[in-house]
Amino acid sequence: MLRVSTTTDLWYHYGRSRAGHDRAVPETFSWAWSQDGGPGPELLGDLAGSTVGDLGAGAARHAACLATHRLLARVDAVDASPAQHAMATDLFGHLAPRLRVVRRDAVRHLLDTAGTYDVLYSVFGAVDFTDPRELLPAAAGALRPGGRLVFSTLAHYLGGAPAEPDVVPAEIAARTPGGETTTMRRWVLQEHVWTKVLDESGFTGISTDTLPSPTDAPHSAATLLIRAVRRA
Repeated sequence: MLRVSTTTDLWYHYGRSRAGHDRAVPETFSWAWSQDGGPGPELLGDLAGSTVGDLGAGAARHAACLATHRLLARVDAVDASPAQHAMATDLFGHLAPRLRVVRRDAVRHLLDTAGTYDVLYSVFGAVDFTDPRELLPAAAGALRPGGRLVFSTLAHYLGGAPAEPDVVPAEIAARTPGGETTTMRRWVLQEHVWTKVLDESGFTGISTDTLPSPTDAPHSAATLLIRAVRRA
């Protein structure tokens, strides 16, 4: 039986094996669930001189790619997990000050940084694991007028079950730092639901694309890619 945990760090094990042998700054930036193709950082627009935020950055590989290969002013890699923050700092702390690793809850961080960002993005990150009725309004407030939000999320559940027709989360399997089985919440929503919540949260110019999965494996998924602009 799954036990719902109250721990704040259910990401302790995520990416740990890779970090042990791959410390390189990625050359590529992918939005797709498979991380092996599709559009890249060009979807974020011209980042020259921009302040950018990665919401739910994990080990900060996407943020490190931007900090190294794009002419932005700064990218903040925001993640609430102590383990992910420590991993990101160990892997890419040397990229400061262009890359800033921030250990903080995404909503709290956004509420405290009103009007700071030109671009916010999430690659299966905080947008997936935070109530969108809290995160998206906070993201709109943290963006400058005309600022862009881009995120990729699951187009359907792993295994193929359809996304939700309303703003409701599912309980998905997770592991505590000690290896116990528990659950965490994930929001897997239909395209029109994301569009409605974005509009209600202060965004306009909302566009969506679906990137098909390259495989029919049980844990593969199509990617829903969403772009929006903070309403002036």
